[in-house]
Amino acid sequence: MPVVAGLDAATLAYAWAAVFVGGFVRGYSGFGSSMIWVTALTQVMPAWRVVPIILVLEVLASVHLLPGAWKEVHWASVRPLMGAAWLATPLGVWALARLSPAAMQLAISVVVLATAVLLWRGYRLRRTPGRTATLGLGAVSGVLTGATSANGPPLVVFYLSSPVDMAAQRASLIACFLGIDALGAAMAALAGLMPWESVLQTALFLPAMLVGTALGGRRFLGTSPEAFRRVALLLLATLGLAGLVRAVL
Repeated sequence: MPVVAGLDAATLAYAWAAVFVGGFVRGYSGFGSSMIWVTALTQVMPAWRVVPIILVLEVLASVHLLPGAWKEVHWASVRPLMGAAWLATPLGVWALARLSPAAMQLAISVVVLATAVLLWRGYRLRRTPGRTATLGLGAVSGVLTGATSANGPPLVVFYLSSPVDMAAQRASLIACFLGIDALGAAMAALAGLMPWESVLQTALFLPAMLVGTALGGRRFLGTSPEAFRRVALLLLATLGLAGLVRAVL
């Protein structure tokens, strides 16, 4: 069977399908792609190889989506979230090389599931969280970025429970992911976790991601706030459950 950049044809087809689905979800909701990608790709590739690839794909997805969402970004919350995440990302990169991925995945999944249930039952913040809570969530997101590439849960919880509108939630998530994932990708490369073969694999996955995000973004434009929130919460719960099953198995 032919091999391209270390991947045989069957593995490459599987990876393309996973990347496309994650891209579509990202284009629609503004989040979720990294959890889908890390869950799917680590079935056929080692985690230390998958995480840097996902970080680069996340950056490129955000670059693709942000121009259309720029005007809706809630910068008052994005700036402190991003700043705290930048400071904490190196700790996550250190953890990637030293701690058990299964243990980290288990902890993340439990938090995601509990949060999804809480939000589904109607929990909402009456105002945007204060600076201390915002900085704390940003720091947690930074650690998760470097360690697992799945930095979404704290940020998604923050915005889905906040009083900002649907378009601002999605746009702010896109902006946060761009800034945080860019640093995570750079740190992973400096740590030697992005060999030339990984660069080639990222290039192979890129077309599937771009098509997926474009189609998902078009789908978002015709979505009502109520439908968006239902889909986003269902996605959050599904990702949490998938991560939990993966960590246990």
